[in-house]
Amino acid sequence: MPRSAARSPAAEDIPVVDQVDTGFLETLLGYNARRAALSIIEVFLERMAPWQLRPVDFSVMSLIVHNPGITSRQLCTALGILPPNLVPMVGALEKRGLIERKPHPRDGRATGLHPTAAGNKLMREAEQAAAQLEAEMASRLTPGEHKTLLRLLRKVYERP
Repeated sequence: MPRSAARSPAAEDIPVVDQVDTGFLETLLGYNARRAALSIIEVFLERMAPWQLRPVDFSVMSLIVHNPGITSRQLCTALGILPPNLVPMVGALEKRGLIERKPHPRDGRATGLHPTAAGNKLMREAEQAAAQLEAEMASRLTPGEHKTLLRLLRKVYERP
């Protein structure tokens, strides 16, 4: 049949979506966790801009501040980061004067990561902003719901 003679579908045969059905996606834990994370991360990025911290930088700095002397290996394990991904991050934080490396007191092969005074100050401010953001984002939940949500999320990602 010549191309010009091919039947084009009638307008009534072409589906039109007036309302998007997300029903199946909303049954998925990953979908819901990702949607929640994206809504928080969008605001987090705005709030952390003054300190030039991405979520992973914030997490690394928080662990270093709260665990002075932590090793890179311990950071990787705690955050689920591969060592090749952590190395440039640590280098950038060191270059910014936020952390410093010191010999590990018990393991001559390891180096401990320590916050500098500037790193401690930056994280006091950044963690205060993060806590405020967390309170705002969790305001739709009761304190009990918030506690339960955190417990359930940890149950999903923590290894037995």
